[in-house]
Amino acid sequence: MIEPFEVHIADDVLDDLKARLRRTRLAPDFANDDWEYGTNAAYLRELLAYWETGFDWRAQEREINAFAQFRTMIDDVPVHFIHERGRGPNPMPLIMTHGWPWTFWDLQKVIRPLADPASFGGDPADAFDVVVPSLPGFGFSTPLTVPNINFVRTADIWRVLMRDVLGYQKFAAQGGDFGAYVTAQIGHKYAADVFGIHVHLIGPLGMIRGNMPDDSVFAAEEKHWIATNAHFFAVEGGYSNLQGTKPQTLAYGLNDSPAGLAAWLLEKRRRWSDCGGDVETRFSKDDLLTNFTLYWATESFGTSARFYAEARRNPWSPAHDRRPVVEAPTAILLFDKDIVKLPRKWAEGYYNLQRWNVPKTGGHFVPMEEPEVLIDDLRAFFRPYR
Repeated sequence: MIEPFEVHIADDVLDDLKARLRRTRLAPDFANDDWEYGTNAAYLRELLAYWETGFDWRAQEREINAFAQFRTMIDDVPVHFIHERGRGPNPMPLIMTHGWPWTFWDLQKVIRPLADPASFGGDPADAFDVVVPSLPGFGFSTPLTVPNINFVRTADIWRVLMRDVLGYQKFAAQGGDFGAYVTAQIGHKYAADVFGIHVHLIGPLGMIRGNMPDDSVFAAEEKHWIATNAHFFAVEGGYSNLQGTKPQTLAYGLNDSPAGLAAWLLEKRRRWSDCGGDVETRFSKDDLLTNFTLYWATESFGTSARFYAEARRNPWSPAHDRRPVVEAPTAILLFDKDIVKLPRKWAEGYYNLQRWNVPKTGGHFVPMEEPEVLIDDLRAFFRPYR
């Protein structure tokens, strides 16, 4: 059963949030202007002050509720999703999946242009029926009390959502971060059910346990990716080891302290985006705090972090042994400044690669950082499959 859904965070939750912000006790911080030790206290203090006294959650809530939202249960897993019907002669169903530390709201800038291209200067023939779910255990796809839900199981749930719940016998799929793995798994296991897939992060579906391509596979223009990949895993990957092993221990602290939650999520927004060290060139304070409030109010940090542990504890197992591994027609939009980049030669053997695009600006949070690039690439890729 599908139920219409409207976001409304209770006043007492918001009042409690402000009270906790007033009582914040930040850790001492020094010699950390470059954020190399983690989140810088001066900026964090500024952001928390705005969260307490300047941020208007109700205004953000009204913007979210301007989209058609629903909730349903699939295999005892609550699923929240936006469903914006396309305006055009034959809209193509498209499910778009976010990652961590994202929320569904990170897709806000692309939903309407994809659903109603004519209103944004596009061709109505490119319209999509856009479905944007919250990953299980994220945001309003809570409370999650079923174990073993990872990107593999989410792909199964999304197929049920699109085919059995919404009635689309064939659909397109798109994703980034963990959403790219959900999408690739759909293209691997359910290739016959999709027109194609579009991702802006790539890697072996068993990547959570290693299996990276050899350095020799990188082309000359890709060689600099070897060093940036190594830097990410060596310097930026600690969060993944913690969330992949003992996420519940971390959850107690971040479920109790909005300052702690903000510090943890903020660092990723700054380090993983193409912001040149100034996070507000890519995300306004309102953007950041809407994201943080969604995690806070739904108490979903713990189950979002557990997504990593479930991927490790329930490793990917192939549904078939054919090549390519991902048989669905695939478009890869691989931003040069994203956190991990793998070579085209490897991608050509792993995916049924039909489109490859490497923009020079933009980082990990593509729908928020470079929405127009994503919109144009999606339209161009799926046009021949309509």
